[in-house]
Amino acid sequence: MIIDAHQLLRDLFAAQPLAVLATRSHSGAYANIVAITVLEDLSAVLFATTRATRNYENLAAHPAVAFLIDNRSNTVSDFRDAIAVTALGKARPVAGRDRLLFQGPYRARHPHRVDFLLSPTTVLFRADIERYSIVHHFQQVIEVVVDGENPPSP
Repeated sequence: MIIDAHQLLRDLFAAQPLAVLATRSHSGAYANIVAITVLEDLSAVLFATTRATRNYENLAAHPAVAFLIDNRSNTVSDFRDAIAVTALGKARPVAGRDRLLFQGPYRARHPHRVDFLLSPTTVLFRADIERYSIVHHFQQVIEVVVDGENPPSP
């Protein structure tokens, strides 16, 4: 069976608006749920957090991130049917003109979070993804390396 990994990723991301974000702190790993928007070319994941959070504090010190996005239903069939994707990259705040550019896709994906996004205490982050690791059928793994030569697009 041939799998189109890029299409599999796009389909999963279209269906899943949330991800587990893992960051690093001085005392170890930290994970939290965030609303995400993945750019169409798969080059980046957008997410927002307030400045008064562990996520923000951790990202300011260590930009390396991992996202876990999955489609599990919490049933036994997950061992056969679930897909889990780990996206590895580095996050940075989006500011200035770039913030306006990248707010559009985030707002389109999460219209219920517009007030949060536009709050002066909220920071929009762009995580430039280096690699996706797709696990399906519980143990089959596909690695997708993101081409850093492609220009970012919203």
